[in-house]
Amino acid sequence: MPERERVMRMSVELPLWRALAGYRVLTMLYAIGLCATAYDQFVRPWVAVAYYAVLAVWTLATLPKVASAASCTRRFLAADLTVALVGILLTPVADSHERIAGGGPTLPSIWTAGAVLAFAVKGGWRWAAVASTAVAAVNLVERGHPARDTVHNVILVWVASIAIGYVVEVARASERTLARALEIEAATRERERLARDIHDSVLQVLAMVKRRGAALGGEAAELGRLAGEQEVALRTLVSGGMVPVSRVSEDLAAGAVVRAVEEPDEEEGAGPVDLRSLLARYACARVSLAEPGAPVLLPSAAAREVAAAVGAALDNVRLHAGAEARAWILVEDEPDEIVVTVRDDGPGIPEGRLAQAEGEGRLGVALSIRGRLRDLGGSAEIISVPGQGTEVELKVPKGAVRARGKKTEQR
Repeated sequence: MPERERVMRMSVELPLWRALAGYRVLTMLYAIGLCATAYDQFVRPWVAVAYYAVLAVWTLATLPKVASAASCTRRFLAADLTVALVGILLTPVADSHERIAGGGPTLPSIWTAGAVLAFAVKGGWRWAAVASTAVAAVNLVERGHPARDTVHNVILVWVASIAIGYVVEVARASERTLARALEIEAATRERERLARDIHDSVLQVLAMVKRRGAALGGEAAELGRLAGEQEVALRTLVSGGMVPVSRVSEDLAAGAVVRAVEEPDEEEGAGPVDLRSLLARYACARVSLAEPGAPVLLPSAAAREVAAAVGAALDNVRLHAGAEARAWILVEDEPDEIVVTVRDDGPGIPEGRLAQAEGEGRLGVALSIRGRLRDLGGSAEIISVPGQGTEVELKVPKGAVRARGKKTEQR
């Protein structure tokens, strides 16, 4: 099947950058409005008009710079803070001393907080502390003395910017943790899928060569012995650390990125498949198939997985119960789920044998049966009584399969 690359971008910073861009525009308009309402009170109004013209052009021209952390460079941050600081220092030149002493606003007014917040979102609380300290120092120089309103505004900007910077740092760490968790989860699922495919093909052939070689003797026995050694080595690899390198977790400036190579859940253009048609191939002289009269429809990928799990169960019957054992496949189409039962008349499985086999790296039941059903949101229950055969019951909830199909269509 073809593989495709799916990129999931997760960034809690993006809403912050959008909010910051909107804040800068609104506070620029607010500062210009303050100037317009108090224009006749300025000592040198042309200074204020010139500064607001520069502020408006700068704010609108630099909107792309505050679109993301990648575009917000250190040079821009320094220039942006300089525009705010110069505006504060120009306030005594444009405005009267009486208005300043009475608590009048500076020329940039609350637009200054936007420049500080850009430092916080870009570099965290340390950058925010540096920028807010610079603003505090220039405000004290502009006022000439630490008035109560000035100290209040300075502390408010300082605390708010540092708090936002700290939240951004925590959010970035959370993104990296989530990206790593998704990477591990995707790698584990891929390892289990590959292990199932290997078990259904290579390991079965090696096991057959080992048995036939031992039965034939001579040079064939040596070939069987080598096949047995390779089977053990491959089982160890499958049950160990076969983790694909196609999972990449990156902490880019724009947010964490997880690249995952996935096998599509369904073939292009493929519709629902009648499960009965896939199970019919298993019917033979010693395998009986009982099915409903109406089609049992499942998404193509889910139907193939269920059929493969049934095939793995029949392989175990032939392997452990012998060639003469009989098996029965029962398909039930319930309102909420589809149940497929595989039963045989073999000797049964001794208590604790499945756990022992899994510990030895023999993952036929764990991966080829239970793993497949788990991936579909279903379950596999194995009931065995020594001397009375084994029953494997596979349950696939229809709701889980439909949700999986919709998720595939949305990709």
